[in-house]
Amino acid sequence: MRTDFLEIGNGKAVDRDRIPHLAFDDFRSQAMGIVDGGGKVVQYFAYEDSGGIKLLAVLRTDRLLAAGCDAPEAYPAMSLTSEPFHLFERELAEQFAIRPEGHPWLKMVRYHPNYRGREDVFGNNYTEDIPGNYDYYAVDGEEVHEVAVGPVHAGVIEPGHFRFNCIGERVLHLEIQLGYQHRGVEQLLMNVDARRLPIIAEGIAGDTAVGHGLCYAQAIEALTDTTPDAGARIIRTIGLELERLQNHVGDLGALSGDVAFLPPANYCGRMRGDFLNMSLWLCGNRFGKGLVRPGGVRFPMTDVDRETLAGRLEELKPQVRHTMELLFATPSVRARFEECGAVSTDDAHKLGLVGPAGRACGIAYDARRDFPTEHYAQLIIPENAKSTGDVYARARTRADEVLQSMDMIESLLKDPVQTQCDLPSEFKPMSSAMVVTLNEAWRGEVSHCVLTGADGEIVRYKVKDPSFHNWNGLAMSLRDTGISDFPLNNKSYNLSYCGFDL
Repeated sequence: MRTDFLEIGNGKAVDRDRIPHLAFDDFRSQAMGIVDGGGKVVQYFAYEDSGGIKLLAVLRTDRLLAAGCDAPEAYPAMSLTSEPFHLFERELAEQFAIRPEGHPWLKMVRYHPNYRGREDVFGNNYTEDIPGNYDYYAVDGEEVHEVAVGPVHAGVIEPGHFRFNCIGERVLHLEIQLGYQHRGVEQLLMNVDARRLPIIAEGIAGDTAVGHGLCYAQAIEALTDTTPDAGARIIRTIGLELERLQNHVGDLGALSGDVAFLPPANYCGRMRGDFLNMSLWLCGNRFGKGLVRPGGVRFPMTDVDRETLAGRLEELKPQVRHTMELLFATPSVRARFEECGAVSTDDAHKLGLVGPAGRACGIAYDARRDFPTEHYAQLIIPENAKSTGDVYARARTRADEVLQSMDMIESLLKDPVQTQCDLPSEFKPMSSAMVVTLNEAWRGEVSHCVLTGADGEIVRYKVKDPSFHNWNGLAMSLRDTGISDFPLNNKSYNLSYCGFDL
């Protein structure tokens, strides 16, 4: 298939003049052709330019491809035949009032006025209402009933609304409504003092501080021709893998609790604390905040640090392995996990699922292996693809990745690590450039895209958390499943509300 899209590198700045600017019809047909041929959407967004509103798409096959065009006021929705564009088109409509004609399910994403100050394209004045104040999808039938959960939940949990259409206990459809804590992160990243940018990036999703902070740092480094030293790249890799360990182990414990198998729940809760404390030792913050900055890392790794972290891993490794064996060898656990909330490989491709959720459905993609950054090119990253797409597959994928991450960190701690922590305090990004960064955070592919103007100022900062792809996977998992299995399925994804709301 002919394509005019430009091949770009992960974390490599490119002059914006080099990005092909196509006629819209060519842009649309080529983008759809790439996706219909197995490609995936990394970024698809609009931005304001001196010549008006432009569109930019970054797609991935075994390469990263980029192209742009002038944005029309309306166009035939790509989502009609290329499902991975679905949520991106809704976001475009909300942010820039660009209507995708015939979109199969056009509704607000985060409930805010569009950036152009125009009348919204959703047919109702939703922008003046709270999120979720609209006509939800409904199933007709005398025996059909609805169950509404949230947005306020029991316990300490972020806000989100779940609307179930059920016959008895069986779920026919689940609609998930988010947007209750939209913070305007993308606008903030364009308008605040540069010293605040890394703080905001780390706070996009608090449990993914290293993943988002790394994407931000790599983008600034590319735009300022800054190269971190080898030691910093090793420490960053350790930080990202510790973040994976903390969250995967915690989620496996939560899954154990959801099926009332308390020994692994208690063990995992304690071990998660141990991994959090390893991040605390590394940088002074349990969630890894403050570790990564443009140019490298803020804290060195001494021989004492290496020996301490290696010793803690050596102590934890058999405990983790025994806990995983106990969890997955218990018949009552397997009975609840297996065949629960399954998503087919075909549906996972159409939804664009990433991370453990995608790998559990047979999609082997892992940005650490396919688009490696930092020290990952020197590490072996297994595929971890499963076939069943159920709770068991999602849990098993996490367990496998826990053991692999521990092996990776152990290998990186064997030799002394030298790095320069005297980082520059100011950066002047190159003018009229674009960079895309991808990293495999613990939920999956995190991506930041930054465009600069003629004076090097940021004119568009686009963020994509893996939860942006995966919330619809949770909705699909509930199809034809008992409503009592919702907590188990929800925990098997453990998606971010704030990472989606932005």
